[in-house]
Amino acid sequence: MQIYDVTLGVQPDMPVWPGDPSVTLERAKKIEEGANSNVSHLDMGVHTGTHVDAPVHFLPGQTGVDQLSLDVLLGPALVVELSAETEQITADVVHHAHIPSNTRRVLFKTRNSAFWERGEKAFQPGFCGVEADGAQALVDLGIQLVGIDYLSVAPYHKSRPTHEILLKAKMVIIEGLNLAGVPAGLYQLYCLPARLVGSDGAPARVLLMGD
Repeated sequence: MQIYDVTLGVQPDMPVWPGDPSVTLERAKKIEEGANSNVSHLDMGVHTGTHVDAPVHFLPGQTGVDQLSLDVLLGPALVVELSAETEQITADVVHHAHIPSNTRRVLFKTRNSAFWERGEKAFQPGFCGVEADGAQALVDLGIQLVGIDYLSVAPYHKSRPTHEILLKAKMVIIEGLNLAGVPAGLYQLYCLPARLVGSDGAPARVLLMGD
């Protein structure tokens, strides 16, 4: 059994969404300075690195990340690898991906994965995301969870339409996956976001297990 950890490492120099808090991870108590133990302080936004979006992220009054169903966050997931020439994920791209009708979880491996492979530290505004019509196509297919290999499921400057379509359909969104080195195919997904009560998102550890 092959285990792929597709979680981005959290560190101060990692890229974050423009305007979001940067990562601060520093030692607050130090044994070498007389403390009983080492204790670190972490400061970052909940949409940093590999994370899960909750409905309240774009839908006021809706549920937080602690209310997401574990039945959706755990289970078979299909990694769909798209051509490096795919600029954005449109309805046409979704239809030509030939996603089997019984699929409930889809993770898109796109040209974005090369950013992580190269160790890019700067935010990449030209990343590949899911257009609004692509989002509707996923809803029409009955997909319950969608993941993508950059910091937003939606293209830059087009966040609201895609997120609203997916979240209104109760779809779970995983963003910031590192799928470099993960072949296309079917895996067992384990996605466990931090249980932040009422939060619009939460960092998550995400694993894929396959043959």
